[in-house]
Amino acid sequence: MSGPGRIRVLVCEDQELVRAGYVTIFGAQPDLEVVGEAADGRAAVEAAHRLRPDVVVMDIRMPVLDGIAATRLLAGPGVAEPVKVLVVTTFNLDEYVYEALRAGASGFLLKDAPPRQLVDGIRTIAAGESLLAPAVTRQLVGRFADRIRTPRPAAQQAVSALAPRELEVLRLVAEGLSNPEIAARMVISRETVKTYVSRILTKLDLRDRVQAVVFAHRVGLVAPARE
Repeated sequence: MSGPGRIRVLVCEDQELVRAGYVTIFGAQPDLEVVGEAADGRAAVEAAHRLRPDVVVMDIRMPVLDGIAATRLLAGPGVAEPVKVLVVTTFNLDEYVYEALRAGASGFLLKDAPPRQLVDGIRTIAAGESLLAPAVTRQLVGRFADRIRTPRPAAQQAVSALAPRELEVLRLVAEGLSNPEIAARMVISRETVKTYVSRILTKLDLRDRVQAVVFAHRVGLVAPARE
């Protein structure tokens, strides 16, 4: 049943059993509503345009049109009314992560994540925040930091423009923490975290949270992950 204030979710997954599992898990949440399902990327795009969900849960490996291409059509550059996409896949491969985020995905989680993490991921993205699992963040930075350029001004000069609390938030963002997790760690409100993140992006001339993660690693605010 539909209800006021509920997060409308579209589930896009080609494996019927996995898809049914998602529908069951998400449908059991009082604040989530599964408004549709799709078994291939083309159907996912058509369903998203028709149903206008708040969040699309998208698998990468799907027939007809893969999840990355579908995400690009729903949330990529130039899309007039982008849809929020949470990519969930068994394939923890760097290239998939990078391409999904380039395609406009708001977040990336692995299918072996606990159900609660998947549910919280939907809530995080619906709230307008981005989400990267810590392990995924480390891989993204490790392999693709050189593809996302830092701002033209000298990096250390840009960092010096940040207030101490902004610097602390940037470090936590770079570690892969979501806004709610940062709020809990710093004992501040989620709205305050969002304000800090917005200021950080503006001061460092960064497009989004992913660039902030890469910037922090490249200027040495976070120790590089070891393989």
